[in-house]
Amino acid sequence: MATRLSVFASDWGWIGLAVSRRGLAGLTLPQPSEEAAWSRLCSAWPDGVYQESSAWPELQARLLDYLAGNPTDFADIPLDLPNTPTFWQRVWTLCAQIPYGQTRTYGELAEEAGSPRAYRAVGGAMAANPIPIVIPCHRVVGSKGSLVGFGGGLDQKQRLLQMEATGRPKG
Repeated sequence: MATRLSVFASDWGWIGLAVSRRGLAGLTLPQPSEEAAWSRLCSAWPDGVYQESSAWPELQARLLDYLAGNPTDFADIPLDLPNTPTFWQRVWTLCAQIPYGQTRTYGELAEEAGSPRAYRAVGGAMAANPIPIVIPCHRVVGSKGSLVGFGGGLDQKQRLLQMEATGRPKG
């Protein structure tokens, strides 16, 4: 069965889902338009199959709840991330364990992953993360808490972190 693709609107913008029979394969960060979300999805999954209804209604509802400022747990979401380097898998697992409203530095994640000097490799893993929010790479910050590196832009990273800190989305 091919990867199913769908997009949905949120208060933050349009979000795309790529879902295989094994689990979540991809998620786009909020995009300014439906077309932009489809463009991101289709470029990452060119063989994906368009699905008019949600590819995963329960996950969509949880993402909307999260973007409304409610602490949401995604730990039980099965993932489909084949051909991923072992180090990235380890880093993504650790990143997914960062509690809502907290952050870790790239160096802290590198140390937790057993490679204390591999903070740049952690950055590479975060940049390659195909399922942001579920693997909350926005919670990973620079060595002094600075906002660095985020596929959705630093404004969106700051907005997500601020929402988690205050419990309220900020437009």
